[in-house]
Amino acid sequence: MVVVGGGFTGLSAALSLARKGVDVVLLEAGRIHGEASGRNGGHCSPGTAQGLVDLTDRYGLDVAKHHYQVYTDAVDYVERIVADERIDCDFTRRGKLKLASKESHVAGMRRNFDALRKHLDAPVEWLSAADVKRELASDAFHGGMLDTRGGQMHMGKFSTGLATTAARYGARIFEHAAVTQLTNIGGDRHRVTTAKGAIEADRVLLATGCSNHGPFGWWQRRIVPVGSFVIVTEPITPLLDIALPKRRNYVTSLNFGNYFRVTADDRLVWGGRARFARSNPASDRKSGKILKASLDALLPSLKDARIDYCWGGLVEATADRLPSAGKHEGLYYSMAYSGHGTQMSTYMGDVMCDIVMGAKRENPWHRAEWKALPGYVGREWFLPLVGAYFRFKDAVS
Repeated sequence: MVVVGGGFTGLSAALSLARKGVDVVLLEAGRIHGEASGRNGGHCSPGTAQGLVDLTDRYGLDVAKHHYQVYTDAVDYVERIVADERIDCDFTRRGKLKLASKESHVAGMRRNFDALRKHLDAPVEWLSAADVKRELASDAFHGGMLDTRGGQMHMGKFSTGLATTAARYGARIFEHAAVTQLTNIGGDRHRVTTAKGAIEADRVLLATGCSNHGPFGWWQRRIVPVGSFVIVTEPITPLLDIALPKRRNYVTSLNFGNYFRVTADDRLVWGGRARFARSNPASDRKSGKILKASLDALLPSLKDARIDYCWGGLVEATADRLPSAGKHEGLYYSMAYSGHGTQMSTYMGDVMCDIVMGAKRENPWHRAEWKALPGYVGREWFLPLVGAYFRFKDAVS
């Protein structure tokens, strides 16, 4: 069995396969967790990219409830695997607080809160503007919804722990082994050609995300890579005790909003879309300046904190902002988590392990049809236009 991709999906699948005694090889083009899995903001919380009300309007209540429940199950799975395999990654559940950036956003968030309580009996709490001020030192927000199940962790430590544990069970992991060709040699069997040689596999699982390198054109036409950016402060314990005493996960309600949390060593991780652009050193620097400006505006008591780190990465977005998993021309795949991948990618690695081995297990992200994006062939020329559209939506919302 060959797994292509060394992010959370691939590492989790390799671990689950190895625990079942399968001879599994994982191939990573660069370094494990070198892309989205190791570059995100460290959040691990229930909920999809859309609210329950929006999902219900589009797919009906039963499907919407199912999607939400799968994300809850996924967070529980991450917590369980951290405990079972004793992965030292600072995992903790302090809750996720979604903040209303505008007064006009409150009504929509309140509808989603009511739907979560009514249809899922979710442990969510509504916070008034005054309540929010007791949660964080900011006058910028008009209310918020707290989900007490929200978790957080150090993503690098988590993925390294997954890889180490998978190897301990017998998985073989090869870095700098980019896949250059996939040749079907009958049924699900493929010859996988890499920069380090070729290997024949009874089954292949693609966990490549939005990679624009390699023989993955069918998937590239269905996933748009969008940059997301992060800055991290120096340790600032006394300031954080005042500014963010509950140390939760936080996310704002704007399209060009922010997500943030506090690390185990009391640094503030502050992220956001910043710009609709790809990540590269120049783009990251520009985005870092934008993020610092938003930090200063929303949490002014932290404006003098030194920024120690700045990086960017790619979010793999689909048209409907939901993942996709299944089988195409003899190749299994799971990807496209649309900015909510930590929990779901780890969970889907385990799900796809069972599916590729022929076990009867539900694939929550199977699509009867996954259409290519019109006019898109892997080069996201339209991102500046998308960015302008979402800035306009933020301005008029």
